[in-house]
Amino acid sequence: MANPEDTFRQTGWAGLRARLFHLYFVLRRPMTLGVRGLVHDTATNSIFLIRHTYVPGWQLPGGGVEVGETLAEALERELAEEGNIALSAPAVLKSMHFNRRSSRRDHVGFYLIEQFSQTTPKLPDHEIAEAGFFPLDRLPRDTTPATLRRIAEVFGEEPASLYW
Repeated sequence: MANPEDTFRQTGWAGLRARLFHLYFVLRRPMTLGVRGLVHDTATNSIFLIRHTYVPGWQLPGGGVEVGETLAEALERELAEEGNIALSAPAVLKSMHFNRRSSRRDHVGFYLIEQFSQTTPKLPDHEIAEAGFFPLDRLPRDTTPATLRRIAEVFGEEPASLYW
């Protein structure tokens, strides 16, 4: 069966021209895209946080979306790498944010995860210094401001900010 998307695929000179324009814009206006997930254990009302080896503070797990990868695929990969966490149901996209503190071109998709399993506790490695679940009313003292904002947007009355 033919792929309906093929009908709209440009070939020949038009296709080459489209790819050259795309290359120009990638070089001229590169943009990065990332994901973060708020993993919420509803039974204990706790969330999963990580502390990296290379930046200060406790934060939500996540990272960059690789070339050829969807946001959902990147989230699943990052959760597995940073927390040994596997999704039992699709994560819910809560909001998109411009991460102007990181760069002028960085955007983050923010997800809520409430159906998951953790195969084993995450042990420290070259990237993750510490990781674990924390009750919402007893978060680590040095939880990052962006993490606290996302928590307030999900569990409080705060509207989602446009900025990370």
